[in-house]
Amino acid sequence: MEGILGLILLAFLAISILLVPYINFLYKIKFLRQKQFTKDVFEVRTPIFDKLHAHKIGTPVGGGALIIFVVTALYVAIIGVLPSFGIDRTSVYPFKKEVQVLLFTFVSFGVLGLYDDLRKTFGFRRAKFWGLRIRYKFLVQLILGMIVASMLYFDLGIDFVNVSFFDILRLDIFYIPFAAFTIISFANAVNISDGLDGLASGLLLICLVAFLIISGAILDTTLSTFLGLWIGALIAFLYFNVFPARIWLGDVGALSFGATLAVCGLLLGKPIALAIIGGVFVVEVASSLVQLLSKKFRGKKIFEVSPIHLWLQHKGWEEPKIVFRLLLAQVIFAVLGLWLSFF
Repeated sequence: MEGILGLILLAFLAISILLVPYINFLYKIKFLRQKQFTKDVFEVRTPIFDKLHAHKIGTPVGGGALIIFVVTALYVAIIGVLPSFGIDRTSVYPFKKEVQVLLFTFVSFGVLGLYDDLRKTFGFRRAKFWGLRIRYKFLVQLILGMIVASMLYFDLGIDFVNVSFFDILRLDIFYIPFAAFTIISFANAVNISDGLDGLASGLLLICLVAFLIISGAILDTTLSTFLGLWIGALIAFLYFNVFPARIWLGDVGALSFGATLAVCGLLLGKPIALAIIGGVFVVEVASSLVQLLSKKFRGKKIFEVSPIHLWLQHKGWEEPKIVFRLLLAQVIFAVLGLWLSFF
């Protein structure tokens, strides 16, 4: 475990050194939050959103790209020489296959998110090639989700769900659509949660610490190494993302991190624990989905605005108070998920 702690510090140091120059670079190229900002799939821009978040216009986006680059580079450089860091390389699955599925998810969903950030920031939506509509972007998510799910099933041989207090449930070939649904759901859940300063990155950090504990318990150092680097990078990023934020994850980070969080839960064989540990993410995406379905089939809203963090803000809660209380709720969800995962 001391080796993993060292990797957390290494990634923290790397991001700490690079982040301020990176923020200055984003200002220079004007990669900033724009007035036409919209959220992904379940949340669209509304007058309430515009009023509450007008002061955020001009904040750099794309912080997730730096984290993806640094974590990927460090992981590729370190994973083959773990013993040099005092870490015995053990893995539940074939080593190379596990590395491949982690990095493919991390990078591929990041590329999709980066495309969307570029489209919204620089106005590419008006060009035919760049004007990918939400339905087609969701189709790309589905394709990527199915690819990752197939890698989990065929390459790693995962076809089961560990249900607490019960036996392992094997899904066989039906595991692929189940895993794809889980990956896409969490990609969008993290994305819509990236609406308040420090919210998505703080919630994610709590989830990753919980998964690090689980992966350490089963001695999967391939996954623990990745989680350690990711945690260290997020801690450094969060310093600049708390209220008032100097940088945002952007879709490049939110989509990548949500999908990869889901894959970590699937690699551990604990998608039920994933849903509990990531409980606030589930509430966020559920509130948006319920709102969307109500408007479509009932012709009226359930909430004045969604997701839940925006509704609380509309009700008059101050942004830091919402974030801190949701983080506390996430801690309780994580403790509950950890407790159940060991049964």
